[in-house]
Amino acid sequence: MMMPNLFPTRATRPVDRRAMSLIELLVGLVVVTTLTLTILPAMATVRDQSQNEMSRANLMAFGQGRDQYALDHKDRIFSYTWRAEETYIMPDGRTKTFNDDQSAAAYQNGEILMRRTGRIRGQYKIQSFDARIPHRRYSHLILLDYLSDSSEAFQTNRLGIDPADENQLVWHERPLQYNESGSGFPYMNGIPSGYDDDTNWPTNPVRQRWPFASSYQVVPHAWQGDGNEGVYRPTTDSPHLFTGGDGIILGRRYTSEVAFPAQKVHMHEEFDYEQSRYPYFAYDHARPEKLMFDGSINSRPSGEANDSVSPDDYDLNNPQDPSVYPVWTQRYVPLDAFPIPLGGLDDDTELNMRYRWTLFGLQGVDYD
Repeated sequence: MMMPNLFPTRATRPVDRRAMSLIELLVGLVVVTTLTLTILPAMATVRDQSQNEMSRANLMAFGQGRDQYALDHKDRIFSYTWRAEETYIMPDGRTKTFNDDQSAAAYQNGEILMRRTGRIRGQYKIQSFDARIPHRRYSHLILLDYLSDSSEAFQTNRLGIDPADENQLVWHERPLQYNESGSGFPYMNGIPSGYDDDTNWPTNPVRQRWPFASSYQVVPHAWQGDGNEGVYRPTTDSPHLFTGGDGIILGRRYTSEVAFPAQKVHMHEEFDYEQSRYPYFAYDHARPEKLMFDGSINSRPSGEANDSVSPDDYDLNNPQDPSVYPVWTQRYVPLDAFPIPLGGLDDDTELNMRYRWTLFGLQGVDYD
């Protein structure tokens, strides 16, 4: 009887097929890399489209809330309602009377945040905020305060944040880190070169409010008058600050004052996050989503809107053909931690501010 060969020779040993040659490995890597490079842009496009749709939904919700607010407040456009010469009680018990509407609105902003967050005393108390006009970045808090049924719902509400605005989302999630090194909050480390250098930006009252800011801008004429008397106007130094005298009346506009609701912008994305390098809304090719006063969403390029005109340059009582008015333009100077100009920090390109400074205000037209 023949015994089996327990030690097969090279000729009879089974071939191990599990090994991969170097060429096969390289081919596999090329295929995987090619698929990755093909799929990733498609995934990014889908993500951008999804975020854009969510941002549109946010603005539509603002439009619906605006209409409900107007029904409950005698047709008023939502805005700060505290007034000069009136007396109000803060959540910490202080009684306050103000000399002007700006100070009254700034303290109303503080009252809402103190009451809704419970930060009334202690290390993280909401501090007085009268060095800024709260209407620009915080008008939405009036509507959130009106719509929210609880303080938790108010604090967790992301309605005012563009889903593509990653910085604002981070600040929203970390409201107590506004004074911590490495937190990424604007002006945490002073004023960096090339950014807006107003000395109020690095202060705690300003910095602690970034978690409650909005990605959406409210046009100035929605909270101030249409003419050139008693209004804030743009400044040449910064697109983030306005100038004006004492006694300006704020927050007393009505939806019935909008002459052409379908053609007039109420709120808009500050940046077009769906385009490369996140252009500021005033670049002609930017396509920020815009809430119109009729509740529709406008996605047309900013360059198709009518020219901006400073309130200093027109007389509402003696209107003339729009072509005779000088166009208001200015540089985009970024805030710390915000997208930089497309030409870099020293970019001196003059931008048409379009629907921010509409000729004749609420009585004017942004998109023909």
